[in-house]
Amino acid sequence: MIWTSEDVARDQVRRQAAGMTLREVEQAVDTAVVRVRETREELRSPAPRGEFAADPQELADRWAALLTEWRRVAAHLHASGAGVYDGDLDKTGCAWAREREERRSTALREHAAWMERQREKRDELQADLWLGAAPGRRIRTAAALAGLTPIEVLAQLVERVSVDDDGAVSVAPFTPGRPPVASEER
Repeated sequence: MIWTSEDVARDQVRRQAAGMTLREVEQAVDTAVVRVRETREELRSPAPRGEFAADPQELADRWAALLTEWRRVAAHLHASGAGVYDGDLDKTGCAWAREREERRSTALREHAAWMERQREKRDELQADLWLGAAPGRRIRTAAALAGLTPIEVLAQLVERVSVDDDGAVSVAPFTPGRPPVASEER
């Protein structure tokens, strides 16, 4: 999971608290205290929950994280003496926002790379190939001369296939072999 309850609470409170006075923040703290108590009671309740009801533990964790963050913002306002909350002046909040953005960017890059790998996999082809005796002997001979396996020769052959506009398939003449190994720079 990319976002913890704390991450979500920090982001939500930072946005909601923008421009709020200390009194408004303290009201938000009071509301969060009530919600934490209610969600904890819900966890202890034996009442059946509907099929689509929110996970009570997740909700309790979310409200506990919100309470912690509202209290932190209230402490920040007390310490700074500011009349209203400005997220840009909250060093801790700014640091967390940067961390969240870095994780988000990383997750997006990783997801894009994963999607590209999935697209590549869809384009891959694995096939069992049975050749008659004559073509099989020719491939084995070419492989032996090149120091390759028959599969490696067939892979090189397939890599060189071209298809023209009319659908004709052809392979230009080539000599199978191992790719040259880059020599080490000294």
